[in-house]
Amino acid sequence: MRKLASLPIPVRRALSKLGQDIQDARKRRQIPTTLMAERARISRTTLAKVEKGDASVALGIYATVLFILGMEHRLKDLADVRFDETGLMLDEERLPQRIRLKRQD
Repeated sequence: MRKLASLPIPVRRALSKLGQDIQDARKRRQIPTTLMAERARISRTTLAKVEKGDASVALGIYATVLFILGMEHRLKDLADVRFDETGLMLDEERLPQRIRLKRQD
């Protein structure tokens, strides 16, 4: 298991924000922690870890909690190539400067 301290700072911040956003969404929906944990088939302790953005919690659990909140649809776009700015930039750099037609003999 990877310790939280060994994660890059931006990753820790993103997980922390995700956990806080999940907690806020649960509270806005007025779902008690006991019911939320039951629906996700996890313990209240694990739910507390999710809401803190704990990196030791499996991605599948985060996905299940987001599903319960009706927010899972955004997961499919996390690594979508359309939003991969670095990959798109590298593709553009690899484009040929000129395109020449082959001569037919």
